[in-house]
Amino acid sequence: MYQTTTQAPLRVKQPPNESTRIAQQDAMLTPRFYTTDFEALNNLKVTPENRAMWDAILKEFRDDPNKNHFKRNADFDADFSGMDPELREQFMDFLVSSVTAEFSGCILYAEIKKRVKNPDVRELFGFMSRDEGRHAGFINHTLNDFDVAVDLSFLTKAKKYTYFKPKFIYYATYLSEKIGYARYITIYRNFEKQPDKRFHPIFKWFENWCLDEFRHGEAFAVLMRSNPEYLEGRNKLWIRFFLLAVFCTMYVRDHARRPFFEAMGMDPDVFDKEVITLTNLISRQCFPETINTDNPKFWALLEEMWENTEQMNRIEKAGGVLSAVRVAALKMANALVFLRLFMLTPHRQALPADVRVEPVW
Repeated sequence: MYQTTTQAPLRVKQPPNESTRIAQQDAMLTPRFYTTDFEALNNLKVTPENRAMWDAILKEFRDDPNKNHFKRNADFDADFSGMDPELREQFMDFLVSSVTAEFSGCILYAEIKKRVKNPDVRELFGFMSRDEGRHAGFINHTLNDFDVAVDLSFLTKAKKYTYFKPKFIYYATYLSEKIGYARYITIYRNFEKQPDKRFHPIFKWFENWCLDEFRHGEAFAVLMRSNPEYLEGRNKLWIRFFLLAVFCTMYVRDHARRPFFEAMGMDPDVFDKEVITLTNLISRQCFPETINTDNPKFWALLEEMWENTEQMNRIEKAGGVLSAVRVAALKMANALVFLRLFMLTPHRQALPADVRVEPVW
């Protein structure tokens, strides 16, 4: 007797959409996925003088004040088909960049929780992965409304992972969380003054959202101050490098989205000065050296970097025989601008023994 079987139809893999391809890229200004020395994270400690602050922060994580926050309402059912095409393009670019950054954190933090044994570290990164996963899902739902959602499962497998030493993870994560807080609260407060400029409801969620970012940064501040070797000696140079890298990236990326900010009733020059100054001020709770944002040369050099980048974009778009040479020259010019920024005298301060900076409203 012969037994017959019904063969399931073959599934044809669909190529990733444009949003997913953009998120997959590893360009200078795009968020990356990271991996690190997970074993080294087991050596992190929370010192007795910082334990009370650590326990207070972890209690907030456990209480989960935003567990019911990321829920959509009828505002998202509005018709956005009449959105200006240029604004739509830059809004989508903003959301794709944001979802990639949030999901990057979610993946890294989940892997840290899975692979480390240190109970303090495991608990913290489990909560942070939970929060970033919520953020990424909420943003991606909005992208789906425009039929351009990022395929996060594809991204997990297809995007390249960059190795960072643990201390670089600490610096980069602390700064990304704090600057995320500063950006969200600044945008939210702008729309409180200009509600007619709020062209999409997702911005209404930024007030509570930014408190997740702030709390994440606070936990990293406690970890670094409990392990002061990461704040001493040559590491001060690395701290300055990461501060400048984060500020330069934001300044250039935001100025490339000028129509997006103008639609929100904001000037990217003013916005970036407010956000960078606030992030730099908050960073003084943790870092022994920060940027001297009172130095006009700092802002002039950021503007020079943006002008070089804008010129690069025009040359690449126009093409031509010598375009590659001209772009390479401008990239070298930006490297020199970064070096000049790095050589500016930093702001130095003594670190307090135990202080928790409250959100700036």
